Parts: sequence; C-alpha cells; structure tokens
Amino acid sequence: MDILLLVLHVILSLGIITLVLLQKGAGASAGASFGGGSGSVFGATGSANFLSKTTAVFATAFFINSLVLAYLASHREVQVDSVLDKLNTPAVVVPGEKSGEVPVPEVKAPATDEAAPTEEDVPAPEMTTPSASDETAPAEEGVPAPAGE
Repeated sequence: MDILLLVLHVILSLGIITLVLLQKGAGASAGASFGGGSGSVFGATGSANFLSKTTAVFATAFFINSLVLAYLASHREVQVDSVLDKLNTPAVVVPGEKSGEVPVPEVKAPATDEAAPTEEDVPAPEMTTPSASDETAPAEEGVPAPAGE
C-alpha cells in the first residue's frame, strides 16, 4: 500500500507542475498587447477556469496523500536492531590479565647514586683581571704599542 501511495504522490506532483506551467501568468495580458496573441485549446475564457479548478483538485489530493503517508510512516513498526547489535564477536582477552583493566606501564625513578652534579662538584671558572704590569709590558714584535704611551 505504501508503494501505491508513493506512486500516486509522484503522479500528483507531476500533474501539479504541468498544470501550473500551462496556466497564464498575471503578466501574460501585457505581452498580448504588443501583438503576441496566444491561441488556446480551451477557448479564450475556458482555459483559465478549467486549469485553475484542476490544479485545485490535484493540490487537495496531494495534501491528503501527504498526510496519509506521514501517518503511515509514524505508525510503522520499526526494528531497533542495528548492524552492530547483530555482530556477536567476543572480546579479545589476553591470558594472565584481568578483563576490563587497562595495563599501565611502570615508571622507574632515577637512581640515587647517579644524581645530578651539585655546585660543589663543578669547579668555578677562573677569572683573571688585568694587572698594572700588563699595561707596562713591552710590546711584542709587529704589535703597536698602546696609544697612551
């Protein structure tokens, strides 16, 4: 029955589209004033009356058919089984471990005998300051004497 109603729904929708396209628009009389008279199969006044009434009948049938399809779809028995429910694969269990627990890797603390060096273990850098004797030292070969002399 659903298939029959769906086919009727498609036929009604195509009929409405065809009937609306066959009707003259509101601006069709303005186009006729420029010399474009249109001949009609139904006569001068009969086409508008026939097409508009037929469109109204098709629209009413389309509306009722839509309500019936919506009612049938909402009261349909639906199976709640999903594809995942149908798969009955057992969970993989590693022997020796409890199921449901995630193994956590052990973290080892650094050994105490290999501690980082302290300030006492590291020698201080030697700092030399220029002495007065360095300023009065004789110049070496090829090196000019300081400008202050």
